[in-house]
Amino acid sequence: MEFSEHIKTANVEDVVLQQPLQPPCKGTLCITGHHLLFSDREEGSRRQVLLLLRNVDAVEKRATESSGTIFIKCKDLRVLQLDIPGMEQCLNIAQSIETLSCLNCAAEMYPFFYRPPNASLQDQWGLSTPERHYNEMEGLHEKWRLSTVNQDYSVCPSYPPAVIVPKTIGDDALKKVAKFRQGGRFPILCYYHRKNGKVILRSGQPSTGANWKRCIEDELLLHTVIEGSDKGFIIDTRSAQQAQQARMTGGGFESKSCYNNWKRLHRHMERGKTLQESLIKLVEACGDKSPNMDRWLSKLENSKWLSHVQTALSTAGLLAECVERDGHSVLVHGSEGTDSTLLISTLAQLIMDPSCRTLEGFLTLLEREFVQAGHPFQQRCSHSAFSHARLQQECPVFLLLLDCVWQLWRQFPLALGFSEALLLRLATEAYASDYGTFLCNSDMERCALQVKDKTHCLFRTLLKPSEREQYSNPLYKHNQLAIWPSVHPQSLQLWRGYFLRWTQQTRHLELVQEEIRNMVSEWGKLELS
Repeated sequence: MEFSEHIKTANVEDVVLQQPLQPPCKGTLCITGHHLLFSDREEGSRRQVLLLLRNVDAVEKRATESSGTIFIKCKDLRVLQLDIPGMEQCLNIAQSIETLSCLNCAAEMYPFFYRPPNASLQDQWGLSTPERHYNEMEGLHEKWRLSTVNQDYSVCPSYPPAVIVPKTIGDDALKKVAKFRQGGRFPILCYYHRKNGKVILRSGQPSTGANWKRCIEDELLLHTVIEGSDKGFIIDTRSAQQAQQARMTGGGFESKSCYNNWKRLHRHMERGKTLQESLIKLVEACGDKSPNMDRWLSKLENSKWLSHVQTALSTAGLLAECVERDGHSVLVHGSEGTDSTLLISTLAQLIMDPSCRTLEGFLTLLEREFVQAGHPFQQRCSHSAFSHARLQQECPVFLLLLDCVWQLWRQFPLALGFSEALLLRLATEAYASDYGTFLCNSDMERCALQVKDKTHCLFRTLLKPSEREQYSNPLYKHNQLAIWPSVHPQSLQLWRGYFLRWTQQTRHLELVQEEIRNMVSEWGKLELS
C-alpha cells in the first residue's frame, strides 16, 4: 500500500504550533509518508519543525465545527499542540498521523529511505563483529573457539552467525544444548577478563520442566567453563519463586545435583509489563504541574522507576564483583535472556573494563551486547509512555540501561569518555530513528531485510569528526580501575536531562553544561599551544 493512500489532507495553512520551550507560531503543516513538517510563515522567520512520524506515541484531538486541536505526544516525551482551522482538516490530519505512525512493517520505515549527505551505503556498517571481538582477545584462544554453528540462524534465531564457545564442545553438542535452552540461546561467552582469565556467559533458561529434564551436553559445557577452579556462579535475574514457577511451564533453572560446582544466585529484576507501567507512571509524575512537592515526590516514589535503576546497578555490581574481586566465572540468564540478562552484562562490563568507557568502546559494547545479542528493539520500543494501545511486548529495558549509565556518568564524571548528550541521542534513536541500527528484533531479521546494505549505521555516524566532539566528555581521564557505583537511595537521582528535558529548568542546565564544555575545550587548546 502506498503511503499516499493514508494521507487525506496533505497540507494545511494557518496552523498554530505550540511546543515546549518555544513561543507559539503560525505556519503551514505538511504530512508525508514518514514526516510531519511545520514551516513558520511569519515574516522574517525561517523556523521549521520536522517530526519523524515514528516518534509519535499517541494522538489526541478536540474538534468543533470551525476548528480543531491535535495533541501529539511523542516517544521522546515532547508534547506538541496543533490548532487547525476546519474540523474536517483536523480530523483528516489526526487520522493520517495515527495511521502512518503505527505502520509496523520494518521494510517501510524511514531508515530504508534516508540518504544523508556525505554518506554512502557502501560505507562500513557497524563497529565490530564476533570474529573481530574474538581476535582481539588472544588470551582466550587456548580454551575458547569461534563457532559458526548458527551461520544460517537455524540453531538460535536471536544469536549472531558466529559465537564464542568452549574449545572442547563441538557443534553437534551445541545444537543439543540449544534445544535445552529457551529460544535456542545456549551459553556463550560475552566477556573475558584479561587479568584473571574468568568469563561472563549468558544464555536463556534451561528447559528442566516439572520432571527435572537433563541435558548432559549442557552440564558438560558449564563444567568445562570452570574446569580447574573451585566454582562458578549463576546469576538468575528472577526470584527463586519465579524460577520454580517457570518449571511448571517448561522452563526452570540449573539444579545443584547436576551442576554441583555452580552456585545459583537469584536477583529479582522486573521486566515486561511491570517495567513499562513504571515508566508510564514516572512520565505522568514528571508531567504533573502541581506545585505540591509532597504530591510530586509521592508520585515519583510510586512509579518505582528509581528502585528498578537501583536493582539493575546492584545486580550488575554483584556480577562484576564475582568476576573482578572474587575471580569466578559467571553465567547470567533470566527467562529468554534477551532483556535483563543483557542489561546487567552490559553494565558489569562498563564497571570493570576501561576499554568499554571510551566513546567508541561504549558504542561497540552496545552493538555487541544489545544489537547483535538479540534484544528485540522493534517489539520493546514500539510504544513509549503515552500510548493508549494495549500493552503487548513493550518494555523500556534499553532506556533503563541508559538511565543506569547516566547514574554512573554522574557518580564518576571523569571516568566515562562520552557525554550525557550521547545517552539522550541513543534514547531518542531507539524509539524513532533515521538509521537502521535499532531496526528489527534480531540479527536474523536485519539480515533478511538487508538492513546493512540498505540503511545507514547510527554508531558510525556518531563517531564522525563532526559529531564526535558533541558526544565526547571533555573531562574524561583514562582510569584503569573498576568503577563501583553507589546504589544507596540518596546516591541515585532522577535523570532530569531525559525525563524533564522539555522543561525550562533543564534547558537552563543544558546551556550551563554547554558553556562548561566550551571552556574546557578552550583550556585544552591553550595547553596544547
